[in-house]
Amino acid sequence: MVMVTKAPPRRTPAPRALRLLLASGVTAVSLVAVPGTAAAEDDKAATGNTLTVAVSQSIDSLSPFLAQKLTSTSIHRLAYEYLTNYDAKDARPVPGLATAWNSSPDKLTWTYTIREDSTWSDGKPATAEDAAWTFNKMMTDPNAATANGSFTANFAQVTAPDPRTLVIRLKKPQATMTALDVPIVPKHVWEKVGDFSKFNNDKQFPIVGNGPFVITDFKVDQYIKLKPNKTFWRGAPKFDELVFKYYKDGDAAVAALQKGEVSFVPNLTPAQADALKTQKNIKVNDAPGRRFFAIATNPGARAKDGKTFGNGHKALLDPAVRKALFLAVDRTTIVDKVFQGHAVEGEGYIPPRFGSYFWKPEATQKRAYDPAGAAKVLDAAGYRKNADGRRVGKDGKPLDFRILCHATDPNDKAIGKYLQEWWGKLGIGLKVECLDSVSDPWVKGDYDLAFDGWSVNPDPDYVLSIHTCGTLPATPKDSGATDNFICDKEFDTLYAQQAVEYDAAKRADLVKRMQSRLYDTGYMNIMAYPNALEAYRTDQIASITTMPEAAGNLWGQDGYWSWWSAVPATGSTDSDGGSSTGVIVGVGAAVVLLVGAGVVLGLRRRSTADDRE
Repeated sequence: MVMVTKAPPRRTPAPRALRLLLASGVTAVSLVAVPGTAAAEDDKAATGNTLTVAVSQSIDSLSPFLAQKLTSTSIHRLAYEYLTNYDAKDARPVPGLATAWNSSPDKLTWTYTIREDSTWSDGKPATAEDAAWTFNKMMTDPNAATANGSFTANFAQVTAPDPRTLVIRLKKPQATMTALDVPIVPKHVWEKVGDFSKFNNDKQFPIVGNGPFVITDFKVDQYIKLKPNKTFWRGAPKFDELVFKYYKDGDAAVAALQKGEVSFVPNLTPAQADALKTQKNIKVNDAPGRRFFAIATNPGARAKDGKTFGNGHKALLDPAVRKALFLAVDRTTIVDKVFQGHAVEGEGYIPPRFGSYFWKPEATQKRAYDPAGAAKVLDAAGYRKNADGRRVGKDGKPLDFRILCHATDPNDKAIGKYLQEWWGKLGIGLKVECLDSVSDPWVKGDYDLAFDGWSVNPDPDYVLSIHTCGTLPATPKDSGATDNFICDKEFDTLYAQQAVEYDAAKRADLVKRMQSRLYDTGYMNIMAYPNALEAYRTDQIASITTMPEAAGNLWGQDGYWSWWSAVPATGSTDSDGGSSTGVIVGVGAAVVLLVGAGVVLGLRRRSTADDRE
């Protein structure tokens, strides 16, 4: 599954990249019709003072308590403030709804000063009581803890002694107290909600928030519209409207960008990016991102009550089979042929962009591409080939696996073909099941393997938490917050230790040991860290902030910097009709990087959130 900016999570196998190969000379455009809106009006809006972003990932929910996918959590960062934010320059914690924070000597009590200049979009003041209510709701209602419950599981008490003071008392120290990626919601609106498991926050607009934008309209798999929050304490965004427009087909999104019908397209394929680099008024950004791209193995779906469910292949419960599949994946080919060099070979769970947490296996531990070694592992474990050259399982049946594939992600499809070839040589069959939404079979445990990916936050706690036993569903009928039903006691022990460790170096070591454990179990096979390949029209966007400022990404940031900072173009062109040079600027108007004709941000990128699908 793919999730958030969290990194939540979210699954993006998502989070996850969504790109389709651009055939040379593509001109067809598949626009999504907006009910009651003429196409001419749609085009006019896109080319006026409206910033239109093409997206291909569906919104899982507009409720901050439920949303886990990258698109959803990115929108929530625009609509709600968190206690703290991440600096666009270096991702250090900076003020959000809270202007300051401090802890008691024993680190068990944290006090936050809530700013006085934040108001909800309906005019009511945002106070400490809103934050306290948000956290208490997550602590007392399991249905409100679906998306971000890991952040509050250790909270003993949350109070608001006055409108400007929030006090959080912990059961034990917690290392994420300056990185609580939880949208704060208005108590006076949300206290009226009944069942949080069913409330998707998508019926009444505008949606009350206190972020830089206000959600004004939403149509499933068509669009979501936002207007600037004129009272936002940091200053209102400069575009009159921000629209996220859904395109199931990546080529159609790119064609719409070329026609000027959208302002920005993320998740480009290398072929699309190469074609767009030569286009007038279009700037391609190729930079390190936040995602990883992986194969997730069904470890045997189960609930906290001990009941198992789903139809995952039993052979994958055998570590030898998982190891053999691991050894039969050529990461170099995936980076070179599928991502065409716009990625880094995968190793640990945390991408190299997050240097202090990035882990690489030791030489004796590393599972390099070794098909002969994979065959030996299977032979030794008793999975011999029959007369037809097929590997036979302990039940006497040929080994045939299924892998969940995102229909909108060309990387899934391309890598699926390679896996069929590589694993086929081992005598193992593979069916690539490409679906518009993989969520239903995933949460039911009805899969053997799946393409997975997450957008990682500067603090890795969330993407680590989704592999703990505590995130399993309570019963088979529930969904839980687990990514892949992994429940490993050694991993859980390390997670608990890192969660209370305030010493940065010691915590980083524990996080690396957790990644080592995931690597050894073989349940997660990290294949690559894709670059952020994206493009925008310089005749619509004059300047915009990347994160990090020095050659970073625009889509799916750990904050709201890109869309909040974006400045509309004046429409000026150079002598040959091209737009004037676009400038990537940092927060505070410091010019960080010029992106002129022929200059591309070319750094390797690793990836993962919020993001899931």
